Amino acid sequence: MNQNESHQHPGTPTEAALMDYKHGLGVFTEKMPDIARKYNAFTESCFKAGKLTKKEKQLIALGISIYSQDEYCIIYHTKGCLDQGCTEEEILESVGVCAAFGGGAAMSQSVTLVQEAISDLSQMKH
Repeated sequence: MNQNESHQHPGTPTEAALMDYKHGLGVFTEKMPDIARKYNAFTESCFKAGKLTKKEKQLIALGISIYSQDEYCIIYHTKGCLDQGCTEEEILESVGVCAAFGGGAAMSQSVTLVQEAISDLSQMKH
């Protein structure tokens, strides 16, 4: 099997982006296992439930992702929100708060990428 066959994309752009991210993370982990292990441990610790729920932390992460214009994280944390039981209304309300700070750039990501990800991911099994 050649590299192109092993790295084929699923049906939607959202699924393709998630697969790209997982592939890239896998390559990085192979090349830099110590850093990847420590980074993963750190982020896992950050997203554990504490005074804030996992759901609340995913909503915060989504807002930061939108504000920073990080498309892979926007998709990843939209999925995280859905996986934690967020409704579309909760996600869009969080997006609205982000847009209040991030202006047009945040709103453009919200009305395009977030809504596309919600639609695509709602059809996938979480």
